[in-house]
Amino acid sequence: MLMHSYSVPCRQLVRSTIKNQRSQTFKAFYATIQSLRKAPPADIDDVPSDNDFILSILRANASSRDAKPYFASFSPRPRPAPALPQIDEATPVEFREPLPVTEHPKVSPLIASIIDPVIRRTALVKIQGPFNQVQLDSIARGMVYLEKLGLVSVIVVENDDVQRGEQDSRSVIVEDTMRLVSCLEKHGARARPVLGAVVRLGPKPEDPETVQDFVPPEAHTFPSDLVPIRSALRSGEIPVIPPFALDSFCRSVRIDANDVIGALARGMVEAGSQSSSADASIEASGEVDLTPLRLMIINREGGVPSYARTGFPHLLINLDSESKHIRETFHESWRHTHKTALSNLALAKTCLTYMPPTSSAVMVSHRSQSSLIGNLITNRPAVSSSLPHALLQGNRKLTPHTPTLIRRGLPIRVVRTVENIDRTKMNALLEQSFGRTLEESDFYDRLKRTLDFVIIAGDYAGAAIVTNEPSSDLSQPISYLDKFAVLPSHQGDGTVDFLWVALHDESYGLGHPFSANPNGGREGQGEGRDLVWRSRANNPVNKWYFERSSGHVRMGDWVLFWCDAEKRLKIEQGRRGRAGLSYVEDWEEGRLASWIDVVHKIPSSWKK
Repeated sequence: MLMHSYSVPCRQLVRSTIKNQRSQTFKAFYATIQSLRKAPPADIDDVPSDNDFILSILRANASSRDAKPYFASFSPRPRPAPALPQIDEATPVEFREPLPVTEHPKVSPLIASIIDPVIRRTALVKIQGPFNQVQLDSIARGMVYLEKLGLVSVIVVENDDVQRGEQDSRSVIVEDTMRLVSCLEKHGARARPVLGAVVRLGPKPEDPETVQDFVPPEAHTFPSDLVPIRSALRSGEIPVIPPFALDSFCRSVRIDANDVIGALARGMVEAGSQSSSADASIEASGEVDLTPLRLMIINREGGVPSYARTGFPHLLINLDSESKHIRETFHESWRHTHKTALSNLALAKTCLTYMPPTSSAVMVSHRSQSSLIGNLITNRPAVSSSLPHALLQGNRKLTPHTPTLIRRGLPIRVVRTVENIDRTKMNALLEQSFGRTLEESDFYDRLKRTLDFVIIAGDYAGAAIVTNEPSSDLSQPISYLDKFAVLPSHQGDGTVDFLWVALHDESYGLGHPFSANPNGGREGQGEGRDLVWRSRANNPVNKWYFERSSGHVRMGDWVLFWCDAEKRLKIEQGRRGRAGLSYVEDWEEGRLASWIDVVHKIPSSWKK
């Protein structure tokens, strides 16, 4: 079905990161001389070693497909090949002058990194404390690792234990800011406290008064306000900012850090878009593109708790279709254990509205700072949200500190008639995804007879088509996944997981409370059915199917996969208690032979 590679490009990634580290070391040295500023000496034991850094990269376990967005964002732009001398074809060969042989001198790695730098990008980071020194060291180490990979943090500091308006609250925030700066420099980075206000209180003057589906920040910024941030980034320093803003009387006052970050997200995107036409000059001059690629919220709570995972965090959130449902199913007890989860979710929605579509936000505990590297390289969650629920519950990676990855996402909807399918868009989706030409009339004629439902992601960015295939040996038709397709441009951006989770909720996961998602389908009401599908034996995506299916069997050139109805298994398992389930239950006898017989006769949808 979906075609992609799973090779691991670790060697290329390690070379790129070590090269970037050397480049940043030289730039930091040059900036230090230029500004006559000497960073405080660091204890050699506190500076993260290259081995720890490389191990953090390898733990990301990135495939070549997963790492493509990273290389697209951070690798240097390809340079045009030098023009070759023109040869006069009319001149006899023996009278032509020999072409000059150019000897390429061996360039030192340092010079090569200066000539061909890795592009640096920015991330907006909310450090939501207070943290003790050990916790702050862990966070600073993560920021240093990200900088080596080319992602420079613009940090906003917050302290939840010090309320606005309290006595000395401003001095406490300034002290937290200076502690973080010292900690970053102790771990080998160069940081600059930006204690002056970089945002202004209130909405932007020219903004129209319209109703929006996100919470706009109660602050704004102008290009001139970003000068201190630009200056720090240009000097190779990480700007660390307290949540201060200028009010209408030009006084610096403390405001909610979320308003500062929301205003910076908008202002930095606008500033980055103005300089996007000058990409070449930015790359050559060492300027940092201000457009933030990531929003990172580092706190003591971790991610957003999920009702479907018994309070463990959501792994991946589709803001477009899930944010309202998450608020409605947020348990009252979580308002005490995860006090800022919903406000941080609202912050992510605000910032991602301004940021590029490929951007993402991550909410992570200070205990999981190493997961930020995996998120940067792969831009996917630590554990796939489309894996079977039982497997996720038993997976050692799924803990209360597992990060929550948040994307702008796509709307998900369910249609049940062929008439409600946009054939032009569906044809384009299927043909681009499979790389073949659809036999249109036969395909839709068959759907008119057998269609159960179609799940559509966005404007036909992805689709799952499920049919009812009649079987003479079984009491009810077979629920068959006829097509599961995602546009190549959306593979790797979370659409695959969003689509499969919706497929689970509408088919074999139906009847569970955690399947009650508002996607226009059954919303959790009904009885789940076994889901069956087939895939070519040489399809590289079969590895992905193996992980999500209950079982599989080889049938010639095909592999038959199936997912058991979860509610039925759960009820039977609860009835038997410790005795558990048998290898083959009574209701399972003969079903495999019937599936193979029916599925084998399903005609191809493609032109020969």
